[in-house]
Parts: sequence; structure tokens; C-alpha cells
Amino acid sequence: MREVGPSSNPEDEPCFPRGTKMPWQSPLFWVAEKDRYLRQLLIRDIEETTGRRLIVYFADCEGAEASAQILQSDDAYFAELLGADDPSPTDLLLETNGGSTDATEKLVGLLRSCAPDLRVIVPCRAKSNGTLLALAAQEIIMGVTSELGPIDPILPIGPGANVPAHLLLDPGVDIIASRAASDAISQTKGLAQTLLSTGMLSGVASEEIQKIVDKLAGREHFHSHGSVIDADEAVKLSLKVQKLPANDGLWQALWLLRCMYAHDLRQNRLVKIFEGRKVSNTLRASALPGGG
Repeated sequence: MREVGPSSNPEDEPCFPRGTKMPWQSPLFWVAEKDRYLRQLLIRDIEETTGRRLIVYFADCEGAEASAQILQSDDAYFAELLGADDPSPTDLLLETNGGSTDATEKLVGLLRSCAPDLRVIVPCRAKSNGTLLALAAQEIIMGVTSELGPIDPILPIGPGANVPAHLLLDPGVDIIASRAASDAISQTKGLAQTLLSTGMLSGVASEEIQKIVDKLAGREHFHSHGSVIDADEAVKLSLKVQKLPANDGLWQALWLLRCMYAHDLRQNRLVKIFEGRKVSNTLRASALPGGG
């Protein structure tokens, strides 16, 4: 669902609940969409604090709906959020459990093209390929509740059955499955290496970056695909992280916004929300296939 106001931008005027003027939308429409309007008010407040554009990609991380994962169809929504002619300094508030690596490659390409000055904000979790999205940034904003995760690929081997790709490299595994696993690992590690070497770790020796990628993509350092990489652990990995304290005013606003998304997503039975100060798209559950 998307709405764009008239060219005079009356939505920028101080209306209720920030002023005494009535909203320019009809009362019934405003009431039906009030959650979105309140979120967008807070987005504008945060933008005034940071001096940066804020966009949001928020996916359901608690349900089992496959369409909550990062999918190829996400690119159109990202493109609309970013805007082809607005390379403003950009913050991406991100919540996702991951998804398709092919789709992630497309999204990081869009982010790099349309938002060269990018920070990724992780109030709660950006796991698996969500962590790869975060690696596209110049800096990651985290707090005490934030977590990234390992980027080792997970591959389907049957209906409802997914396994870590590295397990399919063992001798005796079907050669086709083994080759698919090897390709998936190479794709993930290659993308991570490229993102770090051309972004937050630009200028760092490729050998040092490779060590970081090996830790993130292997099982020698993190022993589970769901392992928690908090802000302190991310710093130990040499990622460029700014950790905001819980009493920081910006962090409190970001956490409030994150809580609004989590509540509204569950309340309205949504799986994804793509949002900025003016653009808003929400997706409900579908039968779309998921990724790893």
C-alpha cells in the first residue's frame, strides 16, 4: 500500500497530532492508516536529529512465513524507497532473519548505487543475509539489544528440510548437492569480501578481510547459524560499529520506532514493511518461496 500526497505536500504541514490543524486526509482514511502516519512522524523526527534520510526494511523474524525472507521481489520496494535521483546520506533501519543470497546481491547493489553514504541501523536483529546487507554500509549502528549473525549459507535438501552448506561438502554426499553447496559458500564469501573491501574496511589488507569473512562464513569461530554477534563481538571482528548506549536519545527514538514496527506488523498480520518519510509499502503473507 502506497500513498503520495498532492504536489503541495500538505503532509509536511504541522497537523494533528503535532498541531491544531486537521489532517489533510479524510478522517476515515487517517484513522485507518494512523499507525503508518505515526511511524512516519517519528521517522521525520529522527531525520531531523541525524541530518540523514531514514528508510526502513522490517520483516517478520518470529513467524514461519517464507515471504518474510529477503526475496527477489524486494528490489522494487527498495528502489522506490531510495529514489533514483536522491543520493542523500542514508540510514537503513533493518530487521530480517535473512533470505536469498541472489536477492541480497541485488539489494546491496541498489544500496551502493543510490546511497553511497550508507549506515545500517540494527535495533534488534539482522541475521544471515541480513548481516550481508549490513556489511554494505560504511558503518553499523548497534545497541545492547542488537545482533548480527554468521553468514554461512543454508540450503534446502527437501520439503521443510534445510541444512548448512558446509555439511554437504563431506565425502559421500551427492556430487550435485556438493557442488551447489560449494558454489553457495563461494558466492557468500565473495560478496562479503567485496562489500567490506570497498566499504567499511576500505584500505585494510585483503588477507585481514579474508580472516573476518572466514569467521563469519565458517563454523570454526561461530558454531551455529543462529549465533549472536552483538555490538562488542562485531567490534572484535573489526567491523566498523557505533554502539549507542541505552540512555542515548537517538537510540531511544530508534528503539521506539522498532517497537512500533514490531507491534504494527503483528497487529495487522503483515510480513514486511518498507517505509520512509513519505513512501510506505506493506506486504501480507503469501505463498512465495523462501531462501537460505
